[in-house]
Amino acid sequence: MAGTPDDNLWRPGGMTFASIEFLFYFFPLFLVAYFSAKTITTRNYIFLAFSLVFYSAGYTPHILILLASVAANFFLAKAIEVREGAARKRVLALGVTLNLLLLGVFKYTGFLAENLNALIEPAGLLLPVPQISLPLGISFYSFHAISYLADIYKKKVHANRDPAQFALYMCMFPQLVAGPIVRYATVARQLSQRRVTLGRFSAGARLFVIGLAWKVLIADEVARLVDGVFDTTTHPTFVEAWLGLYSYTVQIYFDFAGYSTMAVGLGIMVGFVLPRNFRLPYTAHSITDFWRRWHMSLSAFLRDYLYIPLGGNRRGEMRTYINLSVVFLLCGLWHGASWTFVIWGAHHGAFLIIERAFLGRWLKRMPGVVSHLYTVLVVMIGWVWFRADSLPGAIDMFHGLAGLNGFSRASMALGFGLTPLAIMALVVGGLIGFFRWPRWKILSGEGAMARVADFALIAVLMLASVAWVGGTNGTPFLYYRF
Repeated sequence: MAGTPDDNLWRPGGMTFASIEFLFYFFPLFLVAYFSAKTITTRNYIFLAFSLVFYSAGYTPHILILLASVAANFFLAKAIEVREGAARKRVLALGVTLNLLLLGVFKYTGFLAENLNALIEPAGLLLPVPQISLPLGISFYSFHAISYLADIYKKKVHANRDPAQFALYMCMFPQLVAGPIVRYATVARQLSQRRVTLGRFSAGARLFVIGLAWKVLIADEVARLVDGVFDTTTHPTFVEAWLGLYSYTVQIYFDFAGYSTMAVGLGIMVGFVLPRNFRLPYTAHSITDFWRRWHMSLSAFLRDYLYIPLGGNRRGEMRTYINLSVVFLLCGLWHGASWTFVIWGAHHGAFLIIERAFLGRWLKRMPGVVSHLYTVLVVMIGWVWFRADSLPGAIDMFHGLAGLNGFSRASMALGFGLTPLAIMALVVGGLIGFFRWPRWKILSGEGAMARVADFALIAVLMLASVAWVGGTNGTPFLYYRF
């Protein structure tokens, strides 16, 4: 299923940042052990050990795949660094191939077999479709490894000779299973030299609480609405379709941005500065601008390690359009082994090409409200492909959005769990996610009143989030499945 966490035999894992196990047991124990250590080396070992425990809580055998990837890339990196010329390039090619092969075997073997069967079935032939479970976070740590090898090849960084430091870079639990995609250069110095102050720890904790609130108080509250429309409703009406699509637009942003904010906050609490992954993407005024704001670490990876090596925009307009098409088709496929994801990537690639060809100039002349509305609608229409469980399901959803399945049903609100809390989450999510707001002076960070107000707000969010986690069964982070 393209939009739910069960395709590719995906396993949701035994622990997430928004779980009782993590909040009340794992993370407090980690902090005690981490800050009890006096040296960076010891802290690295503790951080690595807890990261492996965190990862193995999902599906223990998959830790062997992660460790094999760490070991292989550790030795490949050293081999690249000591070679020159063609030999250096061959080792890089081997490393990239092995990482892509690892990703391909576990993520795309079943998809490839199913599509080959569709082609050869008329001849009376069928291939067995292997049932391979998808290791948690394999898309992210494979991209970490590729960027590391490529940057060593380009002599931007040196291969790390300390196995524990490199393993920590690959396995660091805040960003291991759902990003952001961290370049080795970003944390290279921090692996051996980092400092934690009370102020930094407090700032990191603040980010963590904000991300937790986004996840459990907004994303999880609207999840039932999303599931009700996309998973259990056939022939959704106009109101049902648009309610479900708007709910998913809110859910995926606050779920993924919530995770990324928590990851960055956790990193800061222990001395690591991880890259920002979102910058108000739904306030963009073009699809080009949207991709500068959405999943920024992935956008930068695709730009630096795929788009630019393909030639970027240096070989004429037609080649630029081809490069954009290739990048976003692969971006869609990276998100999932399904044609709906490929179409989602093609959707965004097509609008990037259209904007580059002519629409971008018009968007700059349009009133801001028009260009903003255009961007939000294009992004939302794309989410249909991203979330739908199949091509027929997506088409049925588009029929509903166009009003071809009728306007509304009397039972709609009851069936979808449109509770007061869900309505509040949709309203708050829309206000926070789709609009830029000037900061109130009291929250500008200046003066005692601002500090008190900020502390009070974070305390309320923390208490509300913990109460929600303790009283409900939360949903796994959506990007855990990639």
